[in-house]
Amino acid sequence: MQRFFSLCIVLATVAAVAAQTPTRSKVYSGVISETMCGINHTPMGITPDPKCIVECVKHGRGVRYALVIDAKTMYTLSDQQTPEQFAGERVTVRGVLYPKTNILKVETISRRQGH
Repeated sequence: MQRFFSLCIVLATVAAVAAQTPTRSKVYSGVISETMCGINHTPMGITPDPKCIVECVKHGRGVRYALVIDAKTMYTLSDQQTPEQFAGERVTVRGVLYPKTNILKVETISRRQGH
């Protein structure tokens, strides 16, 4: 019985460590936005959306560039320079996601072809 409990503790520890480690490098598709507005920039009253995104990142406290996948999924980007040129655009980001912090460590960003 003691072996069973020891095995359970080891498995629980391994599962906890695995939950904190980053995933492997993958490709994510979405829109470059920022962490304050996400996908909806209408309330800010700054148009067009790319201008709103850049202004919010430059002047907002703690506002960072992010990749918005859908209405419920947004990842903060580790690279805070490159996304400016893609603000408001559909892109493909290759990188490593750190699920605990929700940060996507950017390897590359490119415009999404055909959309």
